[in-house]
Amino acid sequence: MADPADKPPRDGDNRPALALHVPEPKSRPGDPVDFSDLDIGEAGSQPRPDEGAHPSEMTGLAYDLIRVLGDDDRAHGPWDPKLDPETLRTMLRHMAMTRAFDERMFRGQRQGKTSFYMKCTGEEATSIATSMALASDDMVFPSYRQQGILIARGYPLIEMINQIYSNKGDKLKGRQLPIMYSSREHSFFSISGNLATQTPQAVGWAMASAIKGDSRIAATWVGEGSTAEGDFHSACTFATVYNAPVILNVINNQWAISSFSGFAGAERTTFAARALGYGLAGLRVDGNDPLACYASQLWAANRARANKGPTLIEYFTYRAEGHSTSDDPSGYRSAQEREDWPLGDPVKRLRDHLIAIGEWDEDRHAAMDKECAEQVKEVTKEAEKNGILGHGLHQPFRTMFEDVFEELPWHLKEQAEQATRERIKKFGEKGPNR
Repeated sequence: MADPADKPPRDGDNRPALALHVPEPKSRPGDPVDFSDLDIGEAGSQPRPDEGAHPSEMTGLAYDLIRVLGDDDRAHGPWDPKLDPETLRTMLRHMAMTRAFDERMFRGQRQGKTSFYMKCTGEEATSIATSMALASDDMVFPSYRQQGILIARGYPLIEMINQIYSNKGDKLKGRQLPIMYSSREHSFFSISGNLATQTPQAVGWAMASAIKGDSRIAATWVGEGSTAEGDFHSACTFATVYNAPVILNVINNQWAISSFSGFAGAERTTFAARALGYGLAGLRVDGNDPLACYASQLWAANRARANKGPTLIEYFTYRAEGHSTSDDPSGYRSAQEREDWPLGDPVKRLRDHLIAIGEWDEDRHAAMDKECAEQVKEVTKEAEKNGILGHGLHQPFRTMFEDVFEELPWHLKEQAEQATRERIKKFGEKGPNR
């Protein structure tokens, strides 16, 4: 047993007192905004290694910022994917449609037609440009801010709205929170409200694809705040140990609800640098540059398909609006942040690039925005015929007992029969949603 006299003294101790560090954002409401500490770098100056390069050869790319579009609205450097104008216009339209969809659904929530919605304003390139770099049957495991993937993959808007309204047309039968879509036909895995669960699921799916000798890879999206979850680190370990054909996309939009990225570790290093400790390839990308987003995802996809290993990509972007319809960002961040964000707006940057190369103009862009808004408006009216929140046009009552077991167990049959009797007693034989 240790001698009590050997314990360090407390009273009169000359050693300095320890202090706990609590991360604090650079600006709060009412403060001036200063992004001068960000090392953005010059577009086109970042090297593009071979897709089979060892992660140790790529250390600098985990700290740098891969950029293609310069201040002159032109594409520069080895990461330029050299996409044809038609592909760029398609990408721009998907982004415009996503923005129009967000605006209409946000308005619908404010009108009480649904309980909840989340915009992706300012982050469209991180889902649309990236998904366009994948094969249409590659499996995607999104978080709740990647609605642009479904739009880019041609998922019907009316199905998205039905799900948001949880009405009788909802293919998920009202069993998921609004915006948590799922579509096997579009290789779009069910969204979960539990943060980061999609990361080990994506790695596991990719491992299964490799075991079967399939050709499809997996990609997952997670917010920078969610990288603090244990699931994310488990995913990184399994990905590197088993060389899973997977892409781990970290969307660093600076804010996890009201907690700024420092609470997830951004003060100490980049999120892409986390790849280095696991032996993963790590890239840090300008998330508001659609061409850089596309090029980096294509690089990682080619790497995975060639059995050269998984990749972790940090997309450095900015959440231009609130976390959700339940959030008011003016309560925790400066109102000038959005305007002063040095990487700009992804839709505007792609529009200006197309104009600069002579493949677009302001009038065509205005016409496209109007057309997208009208299309979303018409589809919304059609979806509302299936019902909106609180108006009784929901899934039949009996469906709550369906689709879980192939054969309903006896105790659930009893519960279903009892619930049906009580419902008939209350509402009669022709009661609502039988």
